[in-house]
Amino acid sequence: MFDLSVPELISRILTLVIAFTVHEFAHAFTAYRFGDDTARAAGRLTLNPLAHLDLMGSLMLVFAGFGWAKPVPVNPYTIRKNSESGLMWVSLSGPLSNFLMAVLAAVPLRFNLVAATTSGSILPSPSYFLLDFMFINLTLMLFNLLPIAPLDGDTVADYFFPPSLNRVLNLIRPYGPYLLLAVFLVGPLLNLNIFGWILDQPRMDLARILLGVY
Repeated sequence: MFDLSVPELISRILTLVIAFTVHEFAHAFTAYRFGDDTARAAGRLTLNPLAHLDLMGSLMLVFAGFGWAKPVPVNPYTIRKNSESGLMWVSLSGPLSNFLMAVLAAVPLRFNLVAATTSGSILPSPSYFLLDFMFINLTLMLFNLLPIAPLDGDTVADYFFPPSLNRVLNLIRPYGPYLLLAVFLVGPLLNLNIFGWILDQPRMDLARILLGVY
C-alpha cells in the first residue's frame, strides 16, 4: 500500500518488527522445548529482530500488506523422537503467538484504557497503533493457519486431518509455494482478492469478539 501516511507507515513497521520477531521466536522456543537445538544453534532463540526479519518479506508486508520472516530451522526427526505431536506444536506456536499479541492489544481498547484519538502528523496515536497491531496479528494468525505449504497450517493440518485428506495435502504440498505466489501476484492483476475472501470475515468476527463489539 504505497499511499500509507507517515503515522500508518510507522505503525506498520513497528507491528512488523514485533509480530514477526515474536512469531519466529515462538517457533524456536517451542522446538527447543521439544528437544531440538537447531534454532538455538543458528542464533534464532532470541527476541532480537535482526535474527528473524527478512528484508524482502518485511518490505512486502509494509507496502503490499503481506510478507514473511526468515523461517526458523527445525529438525523434525529430533522433535518426533521426543513427541509425536511436537512438530505440530512447533508450527502452531507461531500463529498462537500472533493471537496472544492481538488479545494483548485488544485489552486496553476494549476497556477504554486508551483514548480514541487521531494520529498526529508523524506518530500514530496509541489507539490507532493498538487497533492496527491487533488486526495485523489476526491476519498473520489466520493466514499462517491455511493448510498450504510452507505455511504453518500445513503441518497443523497434517497432524489433525484424517488419512484421506492427508493424501490430498501430500499431492498439493510441492506446489504450495507456487500457489501462494500466483495468488499474490496474479490475483491483483485480475482484481481478485482471494485471501481477502477467505480471511476478512473470520478476522472481523475475531476482532469483534476481542473488542466486545457485537
